[in-house]
Amino acid sequence: MSRVVSKNLFDFKPAGKLDDDVAAIYNAMEEGTFSSGAKEIAERMKELLGREDEEANKEYIVLFRKTVEVVVDMVDNNPAYAGVAERVVTSSITVPTTHDGEFDVPVEVYTPKNLEGKKMRVGYVYAHGGGAVSLTAAYERNPLSKYAADNDLVVFNVDYRIAPETRCPNNIKDFYEVIKHVHTNAESLGIDPAKICIGGESGGGYICLGAMVLLAQNNNSNMVKLAIPQIPMTDDYCFSDPLVMTLEERKEHLMMRKIWKHYIAADWEEQKHDPHLFPGKSSDELLEKFPPTIMVEAEFDFYITEATRFAGRLRRAGRLLELVIIPGSPHGVAFIPGVKGCKLHWDVMDTIAREYIHGDF
Repeated sequence: MSRVVSKNLFDFKPAGKLDDDVAAIYNAMEEGTFSSGAKEIAERMKELLGREDEEANKEYIVLFRKTVEVVVDMVDNNPAYAGVAERVVTSSITVPTTHDGEFDVPVEVYTPKNLEGKKMRVGYVYAHGGGAVSLTAAYERNPLSKYAADNDLVVFNVDYRIAPETRCPNNIKDFYEVIKHVHTNAESLGIDPAKICIGGESGGGYICLGAMVLLAQNNNSNMVKLAIPQIPMTDDYCFSDPLVMTLEERKEHLMMRKIWKHYIAADWEEQKHDPHLFPGKSSDELLEKFPPTIMVEAEFDFYITEATRFAGRLRRAGRLLELVIIPGSPHGVAFIPGVKGCKLHWDVMDTIAREYIHGDF
């Protein structure tokens, strides 16, 4: 593959500290005043991080899923999404798979009303966040509907199976099969097969990266015009020495160790060097086969080191178009309504849609 050429559209200066508005919200979360019972749950989860027995792991994942419900509430109650459902036609498809039993992957589809019935539209296949162990596609229905309507995209919001009920590599294979389905059935879906893009954030960023590994391994990267992993779980950096980590990485490294080792991995010893589990461990030769990529990160994300390191390798391999780092922002700022970083994130995503998804490069 020929080297991609960046338009160099983003050059934000680091803030050096969290924006004041989002810092206040994060402080409330840490103090347990953001939602009822949050402090007690956080304390119990901290206790469970020190244990690796099956009983502790079962309790921890239940509590983890409860904590992310706060994020769901923030997204659902964001006034920026008022009326967005009226701007799109919401439908659904299922994609049959056999890689982990017979399972039809549910996919929500958001079509801007002005594109209804038209052909050769741009498709955006997306994996929701949640650490690959929580949430469903419905969590990002509102922001993705708005993104579709604002940018003339048909969005395919994939409800891939999550861990630990479904483990690596079958979760990334769910997403990969949907990409193939959209490409194979582009004509009937009204999609231009040359304009299929993929993305995902956080755990969904990992799912996106894992699918990129499969695309490269199967010489199918030509199915994808552009990949946009955002704040992605990338490799096993959380297992390194906490003394070299950023503050945010150090705070969350035990949580991430548990998630990778006890929930996502099917066989830790067998898979810990496998790029299906850790896409950041892809060989240089494999990276050269990746789709063109834009990596979107946040200055104070707890995946910042692993994601930017991987972006550097993609640049060296000739597959990186842009590395965007939202200044003054933490993990998940795109879903914190009313803060500066949230607006900047979606401004960036709109620019990506205009200049890269719809534009030539």
